[in-house]
Amino acid sequence: MENKRFKLFNTYVDALSFDETIKEVEDIIVEKKPTQHVVINASKINLMQQDDKLTEIVNSCPLINADGASIIWAAKKLGIPVVERVTGIDLFTKLVEISDKKGYRIFLFGAKEEVVTKVKSIFENKYKNIKIVGYRNGYFTEVDEFEIVQQIAASEADIMFVAFSSPKKEYWINKYLNEMNVPFVMGVGGSFDVVAGVTDRAPKWMQEHGLEWFYRFIQEPKRMFKRYIIGNVKYVMLTYKTKFLLSR
Repeated sequence: MENKRFKLFNTYVDALSFDETIKEVEDIIVEKKPTQHVVINASKINLMQQDDKLTEIVNSCPLINADGASIIWAAKKLGIPVVERVTGIDLFTKLVEISDKKGYRIFLFGAKEEVVTKVKSIFENKYKNIKIVGYRNGYFTEVDEFEIVQQIAASEADIMFVAFSSPKKEYWINKYLNEMNVPFVMGVGGSFDVVAGVTDRAPKWMQEHGLEWFYRFIQEPKRMFKRYIIGNVKYVMLTYKTKFLLSR
């Protein structure tokens, strides 16, 4: 996969299709070496400009997918051959489907208690062979962390989905990756809320036109203004600045 990894700003992106990504994940599960997966979008790129530790964590991940349409846009501007988005929520739900067929053991971690419980119930009702070997809400203190890590390790999960926001999920997974001993650990942000019906995902036509960010913004304009309006302006400026520097 080395020849498909490209430098993007102060990080990297793997120019993999959705199917190629699934193949990489399944290889990781077979290998059983604890691996942290990340996706990148405009918001995370902006965070990484100010957070060296987050940048170090993301860059250490063996698999970095282009989650946002913003990454595809910037890649095109900068001459990087990334042509397909691999969104976190699509990868998450597809891996659950595959786990039902192949017997992979799943641990769900994050969101409110009623949300993660509902997600577990939805998956168990939809997939008759699904093995959800553990779940826990995302509300805890530092003193709880040892017990949580022990619970995860004891579950012998093959895949863990972590529904925290960034950069908390990247920090937490990186800190306990080897102790949890889960082959494939993926941060999924607000995906549990989407599966549980707490928040809506953008209509398909908006997804296809790179407007999911706008759909989220109009749902919560006050909360999302800094992330999507100010953040997107910063990201566009960063892209053109990078293009100018590369041209020189």
